[in-house]
Amino acid sequence: MPRSPLALAALATVAVPGLDAVDVRRPLSGGSEFDVAMVIDSAARRWVVRCPVGAASGAALEAEVALLERLGAQVDAGALPFDVPRPEGFAHLPEGGRACVHPLVKGRPLRLESLRPGPGLAASLGRAIGALHELPTSVVEDAGMPVYEAGAYRERRQAEVDEAARTGKVPASLLRRWEAKLEDVSLWRFRPTVVHGDLTSEHVLVADDDVSGVLDWGEAMVADPADDLAWLLVAAPQDAVDSILEAYQLRRTELIDPHLAERALLAGELALARWLLVGVRSHDDEVVADAVAMLLDLEEHLRMQEEQEQAAEAV
Repeated sequence: MPRSPLALAALATVAVPGLDAVDVRRPLSGGSEFDVAMVIDSAARRWVVRCPVGAASGAALEAEVALLERLGAQVDAGALPFDVPRPEGFAHLPEGGRACVHPLVKGRPLRLESLRPGPGLAASLGRAIGALHELPTSVVEDAGMPVYEAGAYRERRQAEVDEAARTGKVPASLLRRWEAKLEDVSLWRFRPTVVHGDLTSEHVLVADDDVSGVLDWGEAMVADPADDLAWLLVAAPQDAVDSILEAYQLRRTELIDPHLAERALLAGELALARWLLVGVRSHDDEVVADAVAMLLDLEEHLRMQEEQEQAAEAV
């Protein structure tokens, strides 16, 4: 049973000595693995308390805390142009594990539809992701989070496609497309970097037309930098994508990855296969139906795109 906001506020007062809670609000989204609330203290400071709901999420939180300590040091050194959660206290739970409390990170969730081409927020977003990908991989490795070589990461994606294919719910044309791209070894010659692994509009905070913070680092790893760009290439306004990529490439040093954008688009497609697998593994018929509908939409979109390209070539 989820902990109530009042119970979470009580944990915050235990975790941070002197924290006098006067109000508590549950955030819009806390996910399924954590109970989360925002606590306001008597000095009007805002705090976030995150409480794992099981042993697995407790272990994930401990790894994330270790990473956040290292990321905070990178922020302080000027290597990252945005802030991250800074754990300030912990409260031990009766069932084991700890709740974590950190000051609220400044900013509001990014609205993709607000992105415009040029030197504003789109460029800030590109620079922020580029700076993240320039971090030493030891930041993630030393926190005990996953590290993949390029070949092993391609094999991981291949295994996901194979599992999705066995469900019988992926259109054959998509399977052929994905298999061809996964078998093209030249596409997967990239230098693994630190990646966030779960960048979304909710996890990127903005203030004054700049990226001010990035949240939820539990999926961080050393892997394909294209993964952190996929959501933008798929969902951001297309006229802003060029500004994002240009700023990203300028922020990277010695970036030689001609297939970065192609892999990012592919990562967006493969995310639908992973969503299907989430539904299948959890026996959630609604998730399966949602994933199948999106796969069919993708198949139709790609078919229409191919027809348009063929028509343009014929002119």
